[in-house]
Amino acid sequence: MDGSSEPRSNAGEGCMIAVVGPSGAGKDTLMAYAAQAFSDRSDVVFARRVITRDASAGGEDHDGVCEVEFEKLNADGRFAVSWEAHGLHYGIPVETKHAVAKGTIVIANGSRSALGRFRAAYSNLVVINVTARPEVLAMRLEARGRESKEDILRRLNRSSLGVIGDYRVITIDNSGEMEVSGRAMIDAVSSLLSQSFIPREK
Repeated sequence: MDGSSEPRSNAGEGCMIAVVGPSGAGKDTLMAYAAQAFSDRSDVVFARRVITRDASAGGEDHDGVCEVEFEKLNADGRFAVSWEAHGLHYGIPVETKHAVAKGTIVIANGSRSALGRFRAAYSNLVVINVTARPEVLAMRLEARGRESKEDILRRLNRSSLGVIGDYRVITIDNSGEMEVSGRAMIDAVSSLLSQSFIPREK
């Protein structure tokens, strides 16, 4: 099954897919690859994050706001999930929560540190954990020019690349060719499209 199939006919709750993983794992590239495959489906939506970073800064396509505007949006209940990481604030629009309730599969770039907030916001949550071998991560991060390869490897060897907690997790190794990991991403989403979800008890 691939992204070109017809929308689901089953009614009921949808699902939030939170894509997480360490810097250099290639989450944005993998999500962009999958987004092309599902571009003709109305029941698969890739969420656009709100970030306190200029929209022209590169990387993922996002809505850039200042910290004051972000705090106002947050106070007004415009985010289903929000968190802070690396000196930036991130928000997932509240509309995604409504979309999941109506049966849509929503895919968002998340954070392992914010998974508890995702679980509180969405009745059905699946985590896609994108990983890569430490030497591959180090090579990608070294190319950004912020740290030496040796420093990066030492830091990676001290950290965990897994997801801690009782979550439904699908792990995708993005160390090699994008066609391979991209197909794994598409297959993971396609398998969820074929399932009917039952909201968890509150």
